[in-house]
Formats: sequence, structure tokens, C-alpha cells
Amino acid sequence: MWNQAKLAKTAGSVLGNRKFIVVSNREPYVHQQHAGKIICSSPAGGLISALKPILSAAGGTWVAQGSGSADRQASSPRGRLAVPPENPSFTLRRVWIPEALQHDYYEGMSNQALWPLCHNVFERPVYRDSDWSAYRRVNEMFAEAVLEEAAGEAAVVFVQDYHLALLPQLLKSRNPSLSVAHFWHIPWPSAELLETFPWAEQLLNGLIASDFIGFHLRSYCENFIASAELLTDACADRDGSAVRRRGHTTVVKDAPISIDFDQHNQLAQSSAAENMMQVWRARLGRVPHVGVGIDRCDYTKGIPERLAAIGTLLEHNAALHGRLTFVQVAVPSRSAIPSYAELDHTVEAQAAAINERFKTPEWQPILLERRSLSPVEMMALHRLADFCMVTPLHDGMNLVAKEYVASRFDGDGVLILSKFAGASRELKTALTVNPFSQTSLCNAVANSLTMPAFERMRRMSEARRVVQTNNIYRWAGTCMKEMAEILTGSSQIFSSAVFDRAVASVA
Repeated sequence: MWNQAKLAKTAGSVLGNRKFIVVSNREPYVHQQHAGKIICSSPAGGLISALKPILSAAGGTWVAQGSGSADRQASSPRGRLAVPPENPSFTLRRVWIPEALQHDYYEGMSNQALWPLCHNVFERPVYRDSDWSAYRRVNEMFAEAVLEEAAGEAAVVFVQDYHLALLPQLLKSRNPSLSVAHFWHIPWPSAELLETFPWAEQLLNGLIASDFIGFHLRSYCENFIASAELLTDACADRDGSAVRRRGHTTVVKDAPISIDFDQHNQLAQSSAAENMMQVWRARLGRVPHVGVGIDRCDYTKGIPERLAAIGTLLEHNAALHGRLTFVQVAVPSRSAIPSYAELDHTVEAQAAAINERFKTPEWQPILLERRSLSPVEMMALHRLADFCMVTPLHDGMNLVAKEYVASRFDGDGVLILSKFAGASRELKTALTVNPFSQTSLCNAVANSLTMPAFERMRRMSEARRVVQTNNIYRWAGTCMKEMAEILTGSSQIFSSAVFDRAVASVA
């Protein structure tokens, strides 16, 4: 079983004396001014939650955009500080993005072009030359910060996600001794779809300068290899799962991301979670059945489809009136983008319409929470919920599904999971649905409320076994395996047997 101690030893063995640098757009700690004081907090989100344990285990530097109102005050003149504040184990290096670039780079190219391009939910991407120029410039700014941190020495750089696709090539061209891995956390589109992107060749050339590229699913790897072969002068090596271009080999592998199961499981059993359950019960009243959905308010998450299904179920099943409340957490996200602002309005209007139609003086069917929950609030809600709906229209992984499973130490509860979420490839005992089908969604909710206890327990027990085994440390260890291949300088795929011996030697 992988844990933080095993990962730390493995990282030390693989990295040796090389520096370890993680790069992401979002920072793991934010400093804000509040009532005359500087408050440090850690943003919620799957990528941040997944990467913090790795840096804590391996040490090194995390390069990210400074976004807090007091970030500059809390940092050195070069934007550096030791984190976590209570027990520093790695360095945070902040990059300051001018406001003039931020909009076009983030709201524009990253989230109005690349995000819809990579998610098959029929939202048309917006391609603007100004956004591409800003995207390139911000990637260059990140490259300058990483190169400063590497200081001309050999280092392993682990780049995260679609905001920084050009970074590998920028780094390699300036410091060829760097070993660069890139993990793409969202789906990768087919070559035919990618061809609509006006800068597809530049995007691919930026990425295939990496030594290793990771995706959540094998199908995304196959799409990427096909894209590189069709749209660049690279050659595909499908047997070796690699792309070769101008003497350089890029290994392309799938490695599903996960969570820190043991930490999550422990916190779910805490007295703080128990107390928070009482708070939720007071809000929900005496309703016997509770369902939950927890998402950013994003058009990929399938929130309107989910709420419509609850409304349809209530319409055709009067026995559930007064007996079922569905809690939808829809955290506002990217509201400056018109399609997101429109979605915010749609979700609020939809919840209000369902409540107006079915509510009684003592009960309303939908409780809409438009805020981010603390981990304890989220876990308490998980524990109260008879079922959790994780029904995105398309998603690279979706860690909410794994968080619900990790919270249910009682072995109960039903996970309703979209077939288009990457997590469905692992959590095979979930009730799998097509989120585009109202019948599929309604049937799954009805089944979750009538499923025999022994069947719920069987399904949840197997799901918990999978999440506990395939935890965040195993994901990081898989990436370390590929980094070890990079560091050997071999063109051969680093064999599992050799890697297992390396792990055993430090265990």
C-alpha cells in the first residue's frame, strides 16, 4: 500500500540530488487581507489536493501564479516563501501575471478555447489571436521563474495541466539538462477536433518537448499520439506508447489521479464531522432521504440535467414528496465568462422552479448551496447522503466521486456516476448513468433509494477498496516511475520489474 513515507523514500531514490519543481497555474496557498490581518488559506480543488502531499513528501519548489491580495506582502522580493505555514516542507515561488494578460490568458485561451475544445459537451470554443498571444507570454513568464529556480542545474520539472502547454519546449530550449514531465488533467480531444484549433501544431510541439506526458485514461493517450502524428512531423510509436520527433522521445502513459484516502477517511470519522452532521440535519429537517451533488458551477458538470431528473422523479412519484431533499452545491466559477454567468442563472432559476412547484410549508425538494464547502462540511454531507450524483457530461477524472467513497467509512451509500467521468473506469460498482438521458438518471436515483442494504454495502466496500489501493501516493509513484525512465536517459520504457526493485530497496 502506497503512503506518504513510501513516496518520500521513492522520490529520494529516483531524484537523487536533482531539484524537484512542480508548476501549475493555481497556487497551493493564498494570502488575503481580511479585517486588517493577513489570512493564509489553501484553495479547494482536486489538483491542489492531489499535489500538496507529493511536495510534502518529496520536498522541492512549487511555481504558481500569485493570486491573493496579500501574496506579495507574504513573499520575498522574488516571490518565494516556505509552506505550509504551520510546518514548512517545500518552497512556493509565485509568478506575478499582469492584469492586462490575465484575462486573455485565463478566461480567454485557457477557459474559452482549450477547456471547451477538450470537453465533448457541445460548447463551441472561442479562438482569438489576442488570447493566444497572452497565453504564449504567460507561459514564457512561468518558464523564466522555473529557470531561475533551477539555476542552470539538473532538475526534474513536473508541469500541470492545460494552462501551461508551451512550457516544456520553452524550458528545454533554454536548459536541455532539465527533465520535464507534464500531466494533462482534462480529456484530450480527437485529432479531428484538435485540428480546429488554429495553433494546434504549436500546442503539440510545446507538449512533445516533454520527456513524459501523463493522462488519466488510455483513450486520451491514444488521442494525443494520433494528434501528434497527424498534425506535426512526429512519428507515433503505439507499441511503446511514445512519440518520437527529431531524435527526442516522449513517453505517453495513463495514470489515474486520486486522493489521500486515509487522511480523508480519518477526518470523516472525526468529532468535527459528527458535529457538522448535526448542523446539516437541523437545516434539512426530518426528511428521510437525502441526495447530494457537489460541483463547480461549470457546464461540463451536468447540473441542469441532474436537477431536471430530480424534478421529473418528483413529478412521477408523489410518495417522495416531503421525503427526499437533494442538496446541490454549485460553487460559482469563472463568472466573468458569459456562458458561465448564464449557467449560474439557469441553475438558480431551475432550483427555484422545482421548489415552487413541489414545496410544502415544512419541506422543499432542492437545497441549492452557492458557496464552497469546507472539507468537514463536505464530508458531513457525504455521510448524510443516501446517494451522491457525480454526473458530468465529460470529465477527465472527477475526484468528488472518490471523496464520497472515502467519506463512507460506514460502508453505506450509493454512488451514481456518469459513464463519461474518468472515475467510472475504476469505480465499477457505482450505478453508471448516461447524464444526457433523463430516464437513466431517474432510474438510478430510484434504484439507490430501493436498493437492499446488503447490495449497497457490497458495492461501497469494493469502491472503497479501489480508492484506498489506488490512492494519491500510488498516482505519484506511477509518475515517479516514468520520471525514473527520464533520469536513466534510456530510450527503453522503464520496466515495472526494475521500478519495483527500486521501490523495494527504499521501503
